[in-house]
Amino acid sequence: MSTPTISADKRKIRTVAVLGSGVMGSRLALHFANIGLKVHLLDILPRDENEKNRNLIAESALKSALKSNPSPAYVSKVAEHITIGNFTDHMSRIAQCDWVLEAVIEDLKIKISVFDQVEQHRKPGTLITSNTSGIPIHLMLQGRSEDFAAHFCGSHFFNPPRYLRLLEIIPTAKTHPEVVNFLMHYGDLFLGKKTVLCKDTPAFIANRIGVFSIMAIFHLMEEMDFSIEEVDAVTGPISGRPKSATFRTSDLVGIDTLVKVAKGVGENCPDDESRDIFKIPDFLTKMVENKWLGDKTGQGFYKKTTDANGQRVIQALNLKTFEYAVSSKPRFASIGEARQAGSLPKQLKILSRGTDKAATFFNKLHYRVFAYCSHRIGDIADHLYQMDDGMRAGFNWELGPFEIWDVLGIRKVAEKMKAEGIAYASWIDEMLNAGIESFYKSEGGARYCYDVASKSYQIIKGSDELIILNNYRNNTLVWGNKGCSLHDIGDGVLCLEFHTKMNSIGSEVLAGINKSIEIAEKEGWKGLVIGNDAPNFSAGANLAMILMLAIEQEYDELNMAIRYFQNTVMRLRYSAIPVVIAPHGMTLGGGCEMSLHADSAVAAAETYIGLVEFGAGVIPGGGGTKEFVVRTSDAFYNGDPQLPTLQERFTTIATAKVATSGYEAFEIGVLHDDKDEVVINQDRLIAEAKRKVIDLYEAGYTQPVLRDDILVLGRTALGALYAGIEAFRLSNFATDHDQKIARKLAFVMAGGDLSSPTHVSEQYLLDLEREAFLSLLGERKTLERIQSLLKTGKPLRN
Repeated sequence: MSTPTISADKRKIRTVAVLGSGVMGSRLALHFANIGLKVHLLDILPRDENEKNRNLIAESALKSALKSNPSPAYVSKVAEHITIGNFTDHMSRIAQCDWVLEAVIEDLKIKISVFDQVEQHRKPGTLITSNTSGIPIHLMLQGRSEDFAAHFCGSHFFNPPRYLRLLEIIPTAKTHPEVVNFLMHYGDLFLGKKTVLCKDTPAFIANRIGVFSIMAIFHLMEEMDFSIEEVDAVTGPISGRPKSATFRTSDLVGIDTLVKVAKGVGENCPDDESRDIFKIPDFLTKMVENKWLGDKTGQGFYKKTTDANGQRVIQALNLKTFEYAVSSKPRFASIGEARQAGSLPKQLKILSRGTDKAATFFNKLHYRVFAYCSHRIGDIADHLYQMDDGMRAGFNWELGPFEIWDVLGIRKVAEKMKAEGIAYASWIDEMLNAGIESFYKSEGGARYCYDVASKSYQIIKGSDELIILNNYRNNTLVWGNKGCSLHDIGDGVLCLEFHTKMNSIGSEVLAGINKSIEIAEKEGWKGLVIGNDAPNFSAGANLAMILMLAIEQEYDELNMAIRYFQNTVMRLRYSAIPVVIAPHGMTLGGGCEMSLHADSAVAAAETYIGLVEFGAGVIPGGGGTKEFVVRTSDAFYNGDPQLPTLQERFTTIATAKVATSGYEAFEIGVLHDDKDEVVINQDRLIAEAKRKVIDLYEAGYTQPVLRDDILVLGRTALGALYAGIEAFRLSNFATDHDQKIARKLAFVMAGGDLSSPTHVSEQYLLDLEREAFLSLLGERKTLERIQSLLKTGKPLRN
């Protein structure tokens, strides 16, 4: 008889114990704390018997994690949810816990000894999981009780767990199905993960495919005589992989770790048809012997040094001579052409049909990866989408292997693979012979995937709960122009999607916003979501256009452009329908100003949002400065002291402060407690924004009335702000030009040179803001800053 358990829909998690406080354990503890859980972080006693602090190891690890950059915490205060301890004195605490997660060293004997202690204190029904990255899960059940086994499985988070979204769930034959169902759902909804169900096989899914891909690259580069820099040029963003490409990624992961995983697969997968790929190349063995393990030892495939002038220099390892030399930037015709394509699918197609050395490498590599993945169905995963999910969420590929194969054309690529003598699994030909030409299709907003077992398309579980705009584009277009598209996302709600470069905001996007609101108002839609599936919501206003007009001294056109932007954000607030913004990733400058003015911002936890215009030599001119003054006035009426609050808001703008999470955005005043919210899983962002629109509509949404009751302080604020600016300049924390920008900002935020506190309208503040913005565009140093930003991505301190 099977062990009873709590059903997935009734189980609650309030308290978690993380056993092991190493790099992974301490960061996992913080990620659980990020979502408001109480956490116990336990580790062994200090090795020094004279050490009085028995919790030193866990305490030191947590402090180290909090200092790391990027931060594993959404905001630093979440650490208050964590209680540290040690296995000897505090293992009994797990009796209070709903989930016990083991994250100790990768040694089976040590893990089993920890579970021996857990078994003594764990209450029946408590979830118990291991964060192992490769030890077979079933081997950890030695000597365990029936209840323990029923509630036990692997839960493989990728490091760093806040930022890498993959969570592999690996049950054993004894794991209760309700436990699996719960963890798959909880990881998605509460921890923000792409949860992937895996079989209990070596390296599970993502590491199995990811390490195969890396090892295939190592062998292929020797075969084709490629340098490290040439490989990284082909296997980076141009082919939909991270900037770290192959060798920088290997340095980050650790070359010893890479070797360990590759050896593990080679030794434990005797039936793997590509087992030879996992053989360790001589250069890798030599690097491990030299302790050139990557970032952890200061050098690996790359090494950071300084030149005679003290400037940082990146050197790359020559794998033939084993000497380092200044890293080069190889040029390939196919890559140059692909960079002009404008979208990843177009880039991939250009590389695929290319004939130069880079294109040949691209094709040879992908043919091997495609074939390998086709053979893994039924071995490491039951469904091909699980492999795609694993590679996107665990290795930050923009598209998974089967998605890339779809883009390039399954039949066309299969024929080329046959010509190259690369054998893919037989089910590919069975699928093609049945007239099925793609692995994926979208219908009614849901995504379907070809299922090898049933030989038919099956809906991807949970995809109908999400709104992924790529699943809507074919038949839901209501209106569009070159810069944006308006989609019907169901239930009477529209969604406006930007598709300019970096989703920058220019005239086409502004026209799209105004047109979308007009359509929604006139045609009786419930409301509008502004959001997208791109990596970033918006990098802000189109600086190139602003720079061009400023250089040509087209000040009338600039005035019209800034006024148009201001009028558009005011239209977001003062329309007859609710407008909800869904910011995520970089939401800077104008993108932030839109979020400030919407009826609600439903932000992803990973939202990096702020008013950054000061770095470009101007002040926020699209309503951002005005809105901070409005919020300061409202806070005053709610009991906050006005001048200190205004000074705080001023500093936020003057330092171009960017929140490093959606939660920190509340702390810096960009998101508002009364109207905005955060969604942990970005995949759910647009669906949650749509839900917010419907909530506002059903609550009887009424168009707001224009404000003329904003209290500004005039000279009272000006004096205080000017004094602070002068102090910064005298202390050399600001340049002369910084001082000029700051004084303009202070003038606007004070409401001008008014003799006493006065009530003003929003339009009054917008006019002050626009005048200050335009005057700064007449400054040579401002134009130099904008040029520097456009060229290098970094502001010039002039």
